[in-house]
Amino acid sequence: MSAPCPPAELAGIETFAGLPPETLTWLTEHGECRDLAPHEVMIQPGDPAEFLFAVLAGAIQFYSANKGNREPLFRVEAGKVSGVLPYSRLRVANNSGEALGPTRLYLLHRDKFAELERVSPELIQRLVGVMSDRARDEVRAQERDDKLRALGKLSAGLAHELNNPAAAISRAAESLQKLVTGKPAHLIELLQHCPDPPVLARLLGLAQTSSPVASVLSSLEQADQEDELADWLEIQGVSGGYQYATGLLAAGLTTDALAPVLTELPKSARPAAVAWLEAQLTTGRLLLDVQEASTRISTLVGNVKTYSHMDRAAGLELLDVHAGLDSTLNILGYALRQKNIQVVRDFGPDLPKVPGQVSSLNQVWTNLLDNAVDALSSGGELVLRTRHQGDFVCITIQDNGPGIPADVLPHIFEPFFTTKPAGSGSGLGLDIAQRIVRSHNGRLQVRSEPGQTAFSVWLPVSN
Repeated sequence: MSAPCPPAELAGIETFAGLPPETLTWLTEHGECRDLAPHEVMIQPGDPAEFLFAVLAGAIQFYSANKGNREPLFRVEAGKVSGVLPYSRLRVANNSGEALGPTRLYLLHRDKFAELERVSPELIQRLVGVMSDRARDEVRAQERDDKLRALGKLSAGLAHELNNPAAAISRAAESLQKLVTGKPAHLIELLQHCPDPPVLARLLGLAQTSSPVASVLSSLEQADQEDELADWLEIQGVSGGYQYATGLLAAGLTTDALAPVLTELPKSARPAAVAWLEAQLTTGRLLLDVQEASTRISTLVGNVKTYSHMDRAAGLELLDVHAGLDSTLNILGYALRQKNIQVVRDFGPDLPKVPGQVSSLNQVWTNLLDNAVDALSSGGELVLRTRHQGDFVCITIQDNGPGIPADVLPHIFEPFFTTKPAGSGSGLGLDIAQRIVRSHNGRLQVRSEPGQTAFSVWLPVSN
């Protein structure tokens, strides 16, 4: 329902407070009041954006549509002004708004703004201030969302990175428990059938001198070699030789290495000897697996610590650019492997350190690398190049993706400009990167053609 609004009612609006009576009278004569029922929709996405509105009573809740889900954005409480404001370029509503409880609104059509500017330049100035505050809040919210989106990607990748070594440790621990449980029985049986210390010493020597070897054989050749060793063990009186062949060969023990020791043992002692030897060798190999996996976890934790700058106070300090790039690459390792992307590090020698803030510069590397990964198809190439050029260090991140279209290239650093689908990007990543680089007294540039896109960051060696 629409009706005129009394000037006294408009005086309760924060932006209208203290205006001359004739201005309030003009607003009353050229605007209207509208009453909304609880949950009544005021505006929907796609509707023309035509009105400035002020909430006289109640509140309006705005929602965004994201992948079919309605998410709350912001609320306009009683006493506040919102909607279309003077000099706003908004023509179509992007979000929906509905009343929270019984709500009373004052509405002024945008066609009246030109006349309002003649009637009350003061009110126009106030409304422009409201629009500036709104734009600033929206930018902050988008930046926060952009950082959270990037954090979500990093967290997912890090979870995958940590899962592999953690699973390897778990599997190794389970196997070690079985081996440790069975080895005493094999040792007792061996001693019962072969109490000769010199022979036992030579068997122990096999367990100590052998080491895991990297196989250069094909799967078929490896299988043939295992069958050959299993058959030889059967001849030596070791039944079920196939269950020991893989572990013995993995340690580099062939028939040539085993024969001098095994043939000296009584035939009754050989099954226990081979079982104990294979268990001892497998135990050593599993311990190496645990060490490598735990080292990988420690490295990842160190990368996160370097990336997030957790142990240093915020501020400028001399930074190793290569360390920041490496830690960011390691954090993004899962995404790189998922697309089978080849990474080429073309790092300049003796690169000087640059004054900067680690967390901010790592955000730049993350935004640039993440964009490159998105642009690349499976099997693409990513080149990181660093050079010392005069008073600057130049860092170039180059991919061999399809390139940036010529009509898009001039706009890529504009806030909120994005070519990604809705909900996949805010259009602030490159804008944030550029502002961070500028705050370090540097510059960020891009050149692109089909098959080669390169973002170059110049950072001063000293500020």
